[in-house]
Amino acid sequence: MSENKITVGEAIARFIEQINVKTVFGVISIHNMPILDAIGRRNNIRYVMSRGEAGGLNMADAYARVSHGLGVAFTSTGTAAGNAAGALVEALTAGSPVLHITGQIETEYIDQDLAYIHEANLQLGMLQSISKAAFRIRTKDTALATIKEAVRIALTAPRGPVSVEIPIDIQAALIEMPEDFAPLPIPTLALDLVRVTALAEHLRRAKRPMLWLGGGARASGSAVKRLLALGFGVVSSVQGRGIVAEDHPQNLGAFNLQPNVEAFYQTCDAMLAVGTRLRGNETLKYKLKLPKPLYRIDAYGLSDQRGYKNDMFILGDADASLALLADLLEDKSLGQMQIDPLFKADLARAHAQEIAICKDGLGEYASLVQILQDQLGQSFNWVRDVTISNSTWGNRLLKIFDPLA
Repeated sequence: MSENKITVGEAIARFIEQINVKTVFGVISIHNMPILDAIGRRNNIRYVMSRGEAGGLNMADAYARVSHGLGVAFTSTGTAAGNAAGALVEALTAGSPVLHITGQIETEYIDQDLAYIHEANLQLGMLQSISKAAFRIRTKDTALATIKEAVRIALTAPRGPVSVEIPIDIQAALIEMPEDFAPLPIPTLALDLVRVTALAEHLRRAKRPMLWLGGGARASGSAVKRLLALGFGVVSSVQGRGIVAEDHPQNLGAFNLQPNVEAFYQTCDAMLAVGTRLRGNETLKYKLKLPKPLYRIDAYGLSDQRGYKNDMFILGDADASLALLADLLEDKSLGQMQIDPLFKADLARAHAQEIAICKDGLGEYASLVQILQDQLGQSFNWVRDVTISNSTWGNRLLKIFDPLA
């Protein structure tokens, strides 16, 4: 390297610094060493070694969730990239913005079926099937641009993991010092004033309105609190927990699918689902009877009419749309909501019943949950796996107070 030339690996390391990623994860390999050498040499980013590629991607996913930013993980090619598949699917399901940089064999040998060491047939196709998007860098001059685009896609709603293959010869190749390491702008959806205004008119007439919040609404806490002050109740998917603190009297938490909650839903006269797919495991495989009419706000256009038929769909940013909705409903010159005076008490009763049912099922283990709650307070990161403990109480009974927990 010189003042005028650097390796592609060095350029990638500098770009990752520029986007304010402080820690990256993964497994060191001959097929990612030019990038990792640059990270180590510059010493501005902490590199955390994982015992396996799945663990490295899981850690990057967790980093994205708690930082509300980008997670970055490195793997080698072939089997190593395949080892990351399950973790990539998990990040895709959760909508976690993760940049997965994986090695690739030398450019001249790719896709020739030569049994070259670490060669994997159709690796890019595998990555495309388990990532929001996947790219192969084909020339040294397009490497930085491809990484920038991958980060832009990962951070654009609906967020998700993006994989990038970089052949080892391209990682080590010299390029002219780039003039611009700045990231690409993250696009936001235009605010649909017409539809949000129409939605406000519908909801203004509701006397028992509910919000269902998913992971896509994690940044919408301020707007949601304004809607709660107007009288809305709230329930969340597992991904939407903590957007409203779960000790709030108008919050059902993630108790969203038991018979008594379904009975409560049938007393409600509107539901607005925001940033959620209304997934099968949280809706009794789409058989749960939700309040009608059902309205939806989502950054993913194909959510319209998916799973449940909705009466109105708004393609938009959750926070901006909910903030405008709150503005319109707070404007008393346009009319005032007339919330049923019994609504809050009925919601609180349904929540209390759910807690009692859950504790009854746990028996003596219910005391363990309370001990944890007392010890943790309100500021903690709650890490859990797909286990019986998680399914019975980890996803519901232990109260969450922050969406980044």
